[in-house]
Amino acid sequence: MTAPAKQIIVITGMSGSGKSTAIRALEDAGFFCIDNLPVLLLPKLTELAGGGNIERMALVVDVREGVFLKDAPRVLDEVRRAGHQVDVLFLDSSDDSLLRRFSETRRRHPLAPEGTVAEGIHAEREALKDLRELADQVIDSSALNVHDLKRMVQGRFSPEPTTGPSLSIMSFGYRYGVPPQADLVFDVRFLPNPYFVPELKGLTGKNPKVAGYVLEREETQAFLEKVVDLCRFLFPRYQKEGKAYLTVALGCTGGKHRSVALAAEMVRRLSTDYGRVQLWDRDIEKE
Repeated sequence: MTAPAKQIIVITGMSGSGKSTAIRALEDAGFFCIDNLPVLLLPKLTELAGGGNIERMALVVDVREGVFLKDAPRVLDEVRRAGHQVDVLFLDSSDDSLLRRFSETRRRHPLAPEGTVAEGIHAEREALKDLRELADQVIDSSALNVHDLKRMVQGRFSPEPTTGPSLSIMSFGYRYGVPPQADLVFDVRFLPNPYFVPELKGLTGKNPKVAGYVLEREETQAFLEKVVDLCRFLFPRYQKEGKAYLTVALGCTGGKHRSVALAAEMVRRLSTDYGRVQLWDRDIEKE
C-alpha cells in the first residue's frame, strides 16, 4: 500500500534571517516541525510518517549540515520523485541587517567561530548558493519584524486548498523602500493624497472616510479595473511556469492612506476568483 503524499516545507537560508521564527510559525499552523534535521534522513522520515497521521511537515536545513549540505538537492529531488510535495523556502537578509542582528545578540557566526561575522556571512552565502537557486520562494527579512515574518510564512503555506498561486496584496510607503519580495509593484501616488485633507490626515486607508475619498474617484476605478484585469491575466500564467507564490505591492508616499485603501479593495475583488488572498499593510503603523 502506497503511503499518502506529504506536504513538506524545507526552510533554509542565512543565519540570523529568521529561520527559527519561520519554523515556529509553521508549528503554530499545525505542521510537524524539526529544526536541524540531517537532510540525508528526510526520505526515512517521510517513510516513518507514512504510517501515522502526519500530513504536513516542516524542517530546517542550513549550514549546520556541514559536509552533508551538498547532498540536499539530490535528496529533495528523491523525495519529490517519491510523490511528495516539497517547497523550499529560503530566508535571506541584507549583510547590514545580519551584522546588526549578530551584534545585538552577541552570537558568533557558525561559519566563523574565530573570525569576523562578515567573513562568516560571506562563507555562508557561498555554501548556500545552490539551495537558494532551488528555492521556490525567497523572503528577504531585512525590513521585517518577527510578527511580519510569521504572518507572511503562515499566509504562504496556509493549509487551505487553492487552485492558483498563493496571493498576497501589500500596501507600502515609498518613504520606507520598495518591498524586496514584491513580484509586481504599482505606484499609486498619482492619486490625490488624503494626508493633505485636515479631517483625514490622522486616519488611515482602513477608515471608511479615507477609503471613500480614494476609491470613489473615476481615475481610481479605472486604475483598479486595469490592474485587476492584468492580475487575472498574469496569475494563471505564472502558475503554469511553476510560480506558486505571488506578491502584488501598491505604494504611496507613507503607506497609510491611498495604498492601504487600494490594497483592501484589490483583495476584495480578487478574492472572488482566487479565494483566500493575504493582505499586509506593511507601513500603516509607521510615523
